[in-house]
Amino acid sequence: MDPDLLEQSLTIITTSLEDDKAEDLVVIDLAGRASFADRMVIATGLADRQIAAMAQHIERKLRDIGIKRVLVEGANGSDWVLLDTGDIVVHLFKPEARALYGLEKMWGAELDESNEDGVTRL
Repeated sequence: MDPDLLEQSLTIITTSLEDDKAEDLVVIDLAGRASFADRMVIATGLADRQIAAMAQHIERKLRDIGIKRVLVEGANGSDWVLLDTGDIVVHLFKPEARALYGLEKMWGAELDESNEDGVTRL
């Protein structure tokens, strides 16, 4: 993905999540460290309906800028919804599931020496 399109997509995703009242929004830079994505976005929603709406809004807004292939898993009433845009992976969790999987701990500290914990909190 073009770097400008990557940043535009990331801005759309984070703004959409903020507008949908996502909690504890973080962005982890995976560029050059993971083969599956350049950025990981993690956010918490309080209810299935909120999480499903957040996923739908992101998918629609990315489609509007020309990103047609967004894979969505778990959008039918799950504690965890995953959106894969190719270069950005978005994880939307209920609080209990987010604590259980601990993705910030898994991907943050060891991967990014330049940031205190490798995680940018928004």
